[in-house]
Amino acid sequence: MEPHGNILKAAREFLTEQARQHHGDSLEVRVVPGRLDPRLRLRACGSPLEAQLPPGGRMVGSTTVGVRCPGPAPWSLYVPMQVNLRGEVVVLDRSLPRGTVLSSGDIRLEHRELNSLHSGYLVDPEGAQDMVLRRALSGGTVLTPHMVEPQRLVHRGERVTLISENSVVTVRMAGEAMADGSYGDRVRVRNLSSKRVVEGRVLSAGVVGVNM
Repeated sequence: MEPHGNILKAAREFLTEQARQHHGDSLEVRVVPGRLDPRLRLRACGSPLEAQLPPGGRMVGSTTVGVRCPGPAPWSLYVPMQVNLRGEVVVLDRSLPRGTVLSSGDIRLEHRELNSLHSGYLVDPEGAQDMVLRRALSGGTVLTPHMVEPQRLVHRGERVTLISENSVVTVRMAGEAMADGSYGDRVRVRNLSSKRVVEGRVLSAGVVGVNM
């Protein structure tokens, strides 16, 4: 009979490698195999056991791994597993109201267990700076991508500066934004002189680059 320990080992080693590749080196991955029914009896496999993730297999929390024997008398089964993640994530240093533009003093890195963070999490403090809170949050909250949004540099209905430039000349014109926009967004703007509506890219607060 195939020892249960061999089956669990094959599943654990496979899932550990897959999870580390998926999550990267910045997170600690610990895979805990579940228990097999002690009544389970499988013929000893004459070949190395093979493991694979079933369709939709998860890389965090409770999941399963398929283990099969490809030998002359093949068999297969699903092994219950648990993937535990721990790592540094961005958390709020103190309670802040909705609309706060985050600065380096508002956030910190902290080691946390990540299994329950189903909505994701931020790991780069620099990437979180200058983002805007979508709602009020308490200190110690782990920031997720859904809690923040890029700062709006252009607002619909407000006057902006249109810039068109090449290697020789730079032309500045007054315009009116027809939509909100963050850095790099494409927005439509009405040229207040010609009344033409053009599309440009948000460059900075109140500034849109256009091709004229």
